[in-house]
Amino acid sequence: MQAEQTSHAAAWLSPELAGDKSWIYSLDVGASIDMAAAVRSAAQSGKQLLDYRKEDFNFASAAPVIEQAFQQAKHGRGLAILRNLPRGSLSEREFELMTWGIGLHQGVARPQGKASQYISPVRDVGVDYRSAKGRGYSSNAELDYHTDRADVIVLSCYNKAESGGKSMVVSTAAAFKRFAERHPGLLEYMYRPIHFSRQGEMRSGEGPTFVHPVVTEVEGQRFVRWNRNRVMTAQEIPGVPRIEADFWHALDTFDAILHEPDIEFSMYLQPGDMQILNGNATLHARTNYMDGDDPLQKRLMFRLWLSTPDSGPVPESWAGVYGAVEAGAVRGGILGDHYDGNCRAFDQRQAQLFGMTYDAKLYG
Repeated sequence: MQAEQTSHAAAWLSPELAGDKSWIYSLDVGASIDMAAAVRSAAQSGKQLLDYRKEDFNFASAAPVIEQAFQQAKHGRGLAILRNLPRGSLSEREFELMTWGIGLHQGVARPQGKASQYISPVRDVGVDYRSAKGRGYSSNAELDYHTDRADVIVLSCYNKAESGGKSMVVSTAAAFKRFAERHPGLLEYMYRPIHFSRQGEMRSGEGPTFVHPVVTEVEGQRFVRWNRNRVMTAQEIPGVPRIEADFWHALDTFDAILHEPDIEFSMYLQPGDMQILNGNATLHARTNYMDGDDPLQKRLMFRLWLSTPDSGPVPESWAGVYGAVEAGAVRGGILGDHYDGNCRAFDQRQAQLFGMTYDAKLYG
């Protein structure tokens, strides 16, 4: 239990982020104009997202800034904000395409649900987050701390909410270090396997849950995966072992630490902002929000999950979540019911482009 995060920079406390803005990147006017021009040049009516290619998007002067932001998220602080994306000059559809184009330059996008969608609009459509099949991105509810099923999580902001919707991020290294120092008697529970619900998004042959510890260590690096809502939902599934009181106490204690003021960093994403998170070094959450009456002004983000070529290995126990666990492998996501030949062709093409491993047996 002595492993440390590979990047010391990722073991931050929130006052450090507040005082050091080097993880925030801004496009200048010229770069923003280049972005908008690239999207309009690439866009073709009726063309599906999976048919676009990296070379369709020439981001010109914006490209180095985008790359710096992604490197910061992957190998630095574990998060980055990219500002001044051309929100005002792009339609909703064009902004989504811009988000997709950025992803094509960074790795292999991963599907995100039953519909096998490779990019998800994050908006309130009335879903009950606490239900057996609830997904937070389709509700306006407060979300528990969690990480998504990807190495890199991208969230681009088209509209903000009328009120609420604050984004919170924590460093898993800093949070667990505090937990271990204060509560050594509870450490054993964090290394015990626990059931997480798939929220009804199983493919043929998959069970309703996946199982792994909250904390695992691989090659000197500590990994944390946590999602209280999915643990609570799993407890309602027949056959899932009940969590005893002492185990719940450990989980509650860890959750409380995540919300301590110097652990939790909060921000509001503004239209034209992109948040980039390292899914293996951070947890994130959100406050509830309220939209106004104008449907064109309702909160809207676009979420992209990426598998990246410079990823390191993740725990074997995450195979039920990620599929492949080796460094540089295409992994993560939720394949869904519509993962077909077009999806496989896209994944294989992008994997080849970036020199990544694609295990066809995992995507049959």
